[in-house]
Amino acid sequence: MGDNIFFKDARIEIVRQFFEKYKSPLVPFAENIVEDADKYGLDYKLLPAIAMQESNLCQKIITDSYNCWGFGIYGKKVTRFESYPEAIDTVTRTLVNNYVAGGLTTPQEIMKKYTPSNNGSWAYSVSYFMNLLQ
Repeated sequence: MGDNIFFKDARIEIVRQFFEKYKSPLVPFAENIVEDADKYGLDYKLLPAIAMQESNLCQKIITDSYNCWGFGIYGKKVTRFESYPEAIDTVTRTLVNNYVAGGLTTPQEIMKKYTPSNNGSWAYSVSYFMNLLQ
């Protein structure tokens, strides 16, 4: 049990430092990222990596949307959340239920559905950012 607690705390600190390094407003929500990843069974590195790719870790988002993941944003459609914790929970749960459960587990596979018109740079960048979170 002690090793598991240390591992979880280490992951939270890794995410927190990643957010801090890039001056992200997500710094206070590093624990939410790891806890929701564990709750739904998602790699904890995926959500921060997508946020970095989509919004420079929430630094370039639609005002008052709390949407750092480009989630449900296309054309004139904008998905908004009430808070970062709500966004983290919803995006994590959706990735697991609509992507991972269907066998889309790598950034390359997820990209085909998440951003189908992309030329591959999305998956490359998400993979790169996931590796920074090791």
